[in-house]
Amino acid sequence: MIRYAKLPLGFNLADMQNELLSINDGWQEHFNTYYYEGAWTVLALRSPGGNSKNIIPDLIRNSVYMDTALMEYFPSVKKLLSTLSCPVMSVRFLNLKAGAVIKPHRDNELAFEKGEARLHFPVITNPGVKFYIENELVPLKEGNCWYINANLPHSVLNEGTTDRMHLVIDCKVNDWLKGIVALADEISLKEETPDSDLLLIINELRLHHTEASDNIANELEKQLKEK
Repeated sequence: MIRYAKLPLGFNLADMQNELLSINDGWQEHFNTYYYEGAWTVLALRSPGGNSKNIIPDLIRNSVYMDTALMEYFPSVKKLLSTLSCPVMSVRFLNLKAGAVIKPHRDNELAFEKGEARLHFPVITNPGVKFYIENELVPLKEGNCWYINANLPHSVLNEGTTDRMHLVIDCKVNDWLKGIVALADEISLKEETPDSDLLLIINELRLHHTEASDNIANELEKQLKEK
């Protein structure tokens, strides 16, 4: 299993930064406040149905992804997308404001091995931003591209004084993308075990902090120990 990988995919950082800083309208608060504290906003450039207000990608149903009207303000993003020879689903800018925190969570089934890949392109960031995958700090620097296994527990802290803005692209895995990952400058692998999915379910249950979820997690942990 691939935990994360630094991919050889470049883009025009200066142009994208300028385009991003020149737009004020269209940003929306991330709806799931359970998973974060502070301010976390989204700008949807490609979404199911092409609706810019649809900020959450639908990765379960066979949605038809289309560019939103906001895409026209980002020629640098369109140029980047033209270099990706794989089916592209959602395209969004995610802005984690200074002082905000994204709590540990998982995006179920969103992983290379499951046929879908989330690519992070850090556009504006600062040294106070800390991105963790399974409690390991991953150095996402401006101008790079990283594949992130979002099916694993991950969290982000912006302890800096400026916003952190990433271009986040969800795409389908095909032979071209497999070839890009094979050329990764840096890659972290994790050996899969028969109980790995069960451990992920237990972790997800613990995040809810309810009596019912804790009881289910306790029962699953008991089953693991009895094996």
